[in-house]
Amino acid sequence: MTPLRESVEFRWLWAGQALSSIGSMMTGVAVAIQAYDLTGSSVAVGFLSLASLIPTLLLGLFGGSIADAVDRRRLVLLTSTGLMLVAFLFAVQALLDLRQLWLLYVLAAVAAALGAIDTPARRTFIPRVLPIKLLPAAAALSQLSFQVTIIAAPLLAGVLIASVGLEAAYAVDAITFIAVLMSVRRLPPMKPEGGGSAFGVRSVVEGVRYAVRHPLIGMIFLIDLNATVLAMPTALFPALADTHFGGGPQTVGYLYAAIGAGGIIAATLSGPLGHLRHQGRAMLIAVAIWGATIGSVALTDHLWLAVLLLATAGAADIITTVFRATILQANTPDDLRGRLNSLDFIIGLGGPNLGNLRAGTTAGLLGPLPALLLGGTLCVAGTLALTAASKPFRNYNAHPTDPHDLAP
Repeated sequence: MTPLRESVEFRWLWAGQALSSIGSMMTGVAVAIQAYDLTGSSVAVGFLSLASLIPTLLLGLFGGSIADAVDRRRLVLLTSTGLMLVAFLFAVQALLDLRQLWLLYVLAAVAAALGAIDTPARRTFIPRVLPIKLLPAAAALSQLSFQVTIIAAPLLAGVLIASVGLEAAYAVDAITFIAVLMSVRRLPPMKPEGGGSAFGVRSVVEGVRYAVRHPLIGMIFLIDLNATVLAMPTALFPALADTHFGGGPQTVGYLYAAIGAGGIIAATLSGPLGHLRHQGRAMLIAVAIWGATIGSVALTDHLWLAVLLLATAGAADIITTVFRATILQANTPDDLRGRLNSLDFIIGLGGPNLGNLRAGTTAGLLGPLPALLLGGTLCVAGTLALTAASKPFRNYNAHPTDPHDLAP
């Protein structure tokens, strides 16, 4: 909680983003319900994800390049205003009962495009308002609000849609952007240090090259991909609930909620993480625990034990995320933060989607239990290989005590 006590700017940013995240997820629930009501098709609902994914991937890296070329505060004010307008248009089309599926896809795509520019720019604020020693706590607070959001927002959306209507959920999303705009307006100008870089393909390539060549940043991205692509389990939950644990939708809910509950507990108790010196080593250990616990779910017939294992995996995932964010922000020059945060954003979005695709495909060939066990085993093996391959990351010291004990 120290960042909230010591920095008024961070306190406003965190509160504004937490409220906005709840509103955005409520819109995600509402638009899925509306698409299904219009078509009766799960395929139509699935295409909402595609409508969001394409502009995110296309604009993600260029969003970071924009953030490294302009005043980031002004950029976020513009993108947040645009996102508020999109939420308002969602509310209007629901209120008027236009019943146009294409309009939902267009609005979802526009929101994703704006988010691909907004998110990397917004993430550059934290290292400018907090000292490096508080970055782990700031990352943990962000994860805590995210975990609360994924549990609370769907419940709030369901109640509001059932009692008032779809337009109410969309309107709440639009209103929450007022908190975002207020928090960002309190900041001073946030121009990149050193004058920034010109927007364009060369700027994007420079950011990617920096990440690949840096002994720490390249590794955090590889470790994250190793965890999500090889061991992401959520696509298997419906099949596991039905064929292995003998349950239905309620059992699926338990499996999903277990990861979120573990994440909330870990984020709440994460204070000591900021004192760990060897953050790279801790990140590797956490990913190994993630893979081992995910794979172990396939070895038990007891639902309560599976839930406990998944909660442990969720806690390990939070630790990994905290150190990934901390290492990235602490080792990225300010004039590159937009591009590096955009790369982190794309990997954080694409890795789990690829992981669920891998899990579903493997389950189709081998069954859900072998797919789960294989994914966890490959994740642990990949972690061991990455540990052996990168001595600088293994030995990275976030709190050097003398001039000879410095980060690479």
